[in-house]
Amino acid sequence: MQVKQQLLSLKPYIPGKTTEEVKREYQLDKIVKLASNENPYGCSPNVLEAISTKIPSFAIYPDGGTTELREKVATHLGVNGDQLIFSSGLDELIQMLIRAMLSPDTNTVMAKETFPQYRHHAIIENAELREVPLKDGRHDLEEMARQIDDKTNIVWICNPNNPTGTYVNQSELEEFLSKVPSHVLVVLDEAYFEYATIEDYPKTIPLLNKYENLLIMRTFSKAFGLAGFRIGYGIGAPTLIKQLEVARLPFNTSALAQTAAITALEDIEFVEKTIAANAKELEKYYQFFDKHQISYYPSQGNFVFINIPGLSSDEIFQSLLEKGWIVRAFPNGVRITVGKEDENEELMKILAEIVTVKL
Repeated sequence: MQVKQQLLSLKPYIPGKTTEEVKREYQLDKIVKLASNENPYGCSPNVLEAISTKIPSFAIYPDGGTTELREKVATHLGVNGDQLIFSSGLDELIQMLIRAMLSPDTNTVMAKETFPQYRHHAIIENAELREVPLKDGRHDLEEMARQIDDKTNIVWICNPNNPTGTYVNQSELEEFLSKVPSHVLVVLDEAYFEYATIEDYPKTIPLLNKYENLLIMRTFSKAFGLAGFRIGYGIGAPTLIKQLEVARLPFNTSALAQTAAITALEDIEFVEKTIAANAKELEKYYQFFDKHQISYYPSQGNFVFINIPGLSSDEIFQSLLEKGWIVRAFPNGVRITVGKEDENEELMKILAEIVTVKL
């Protein structure tokens, strides 16, 4: 048996260590995981009640057309139901898009330091990668536009960007879209959209009326706290959505996931509280980083990307891990999920100790 040659150059996604693994390895009683950008406040309490009382028959397939959820999301966004496609998390939607649109005779443009699944699945389809380095932690849209040619099928913009938390503003995005040929699909990954509180963050839904080659991706995994249910969605032109539905697996979102998402969407007050708490805790981090000369990017997500001068990202990661704190290391820095107030305060004390030891 032989898989595609390009698969041999890839590695499967490796999640961070579990809390139990770290407990055993370092003989610790308490472990705090701030590595995967999960909502530290969980989800609306109404979700547990809904999945406990509205139990479907598990012998029957879920609603393949996501009828009720589609109606709820369409109303929430002010779009039509035929502009929506649902997926098992955004990872599956990324896979769908790439399977539908990329091949060995095409290319795709993306930032070099961004969500890795764009790159991963493009390689599986043997498409050419055109990766543009970030500029001061932000998408270099001018260079990305220059990389587009007649063989470009998809351009990816992660906004806010994962892992840096930086963002493309309204005017920058509109200027970029005006340069992109109509045959090129621009995918805006807005997984952290709800956390973006800055005034000039793009209002992207209205742009769909002007650009049929635009697809917006959003998810229930982050601000809504439903990562364990795996449910995301795309918003685009009805003609595009209809074509993408061909690449979607039947019954790809479970009945429980649909129920959870519907219920979570009905409790926007809970989401707004978590967003406000996240913004408040981010400001505390910024003050701490400034005081201790830790470099960082201001973030529009529920995470922050840092560097401690004189220490590698692996050294920072390991120092925290040995004290029971799981974060995410990248070649050029460390990403920390913003936790609850007590977690953040304790982590800042540990970071202060690490900085002191380094000095």
